[in-house]
Amino acid sequence: MSESLFSLKDKVIVITGAAGLLGRHHSEVVARAGGVPVLLDLYAGPVEELAKDLERRYGVAASGFAVDITREAEIEANCTAVLARYGHIDGLVNNAANNPKVEGDGSKNFSRLENFPLQVWDADVAVGLTGAFLCAKHYGAVIARQGGSIVNISSDLGLIAPDQRLYRKSGLPEDQQPVKPVTYSVVKSGLIGLTRYLATYWADRGVRCNALCPGGVENNQDPAFLKEVSSRIPMGRMAQPDEYQGSVLFLLSSASSYVNGAVLAADGGRTTW
Repeated sequence: MSESLFSLKDKVIVITGAAGLLGRHHSEVVARAGGVPVLLDLYAGPVEELAKDLERRYGVAASGFAVDITREAEIEANCTAVLARYGHIDGLVNNAANNPKVEGDGSKNFSRLENFPLQVWDADVAVGLTGAFLCAKHYGAVIARQGGSIVNISSDLGLIAPDQRLYRKSGLPEDQQPVKPVTYSVVKSGLIGLTRYLATYWADRGVRCNALCPGGVENNQDPAFLKEVSSRIPMGRMAQPDEYQGSVLFLLSSASSYVNGAVLAADGGRTTW
């Protein structure tokens, strides 16, 4: 197999949520494969700094922009700016998402469905799902001029329900037990639906769209939690942050030239149980 199959040389790839834990790793693998990462996040500082670092390390013309992907006008303006700078867009990684936390004020646990605030629902859906739609609408339309790849970052929890037993705390009454919030499952499942729609929408123009469903990443969690999660994963552990780079590169590159509308679970086998 030729290494050129996995090359992204001179391909301009837009990555949302690029300043986040996984966004940084997605951006790095694009640069390492010779691609040109266009890094989007809510604030300019972190992505501008990351772009300079990738340019220094890999010699690619990376750039970082502050874009609120819930605001269509900002996406339109950025799309115009990216085209003015590079002349084309070849790929999109819809990675941005809120990470709804377990919260409470001592009397209510706002992660629970019965208490979950509408404004948090709206904000989570706006970033994770509406933002992905808007980015596909604008960057995807440009990609369709010559073909390319869209990768939507879903989750293993887009395929299965969260196991709420993982979040239980002894001594708390049932109505105060923490849970994984509803928006996470809804957004990540919705991205799979968006993937299938886009996979058929521009297929005749050479645009492929696939979903990556990562499992959880080990990131200084409580050891008891790590043990419980790991017991539900056939490989017996959570992922390291860089372990999704190969999957992202595969889906963006010509190595996956006949892969379209696929939902790739990269979860250590968790969704097989």
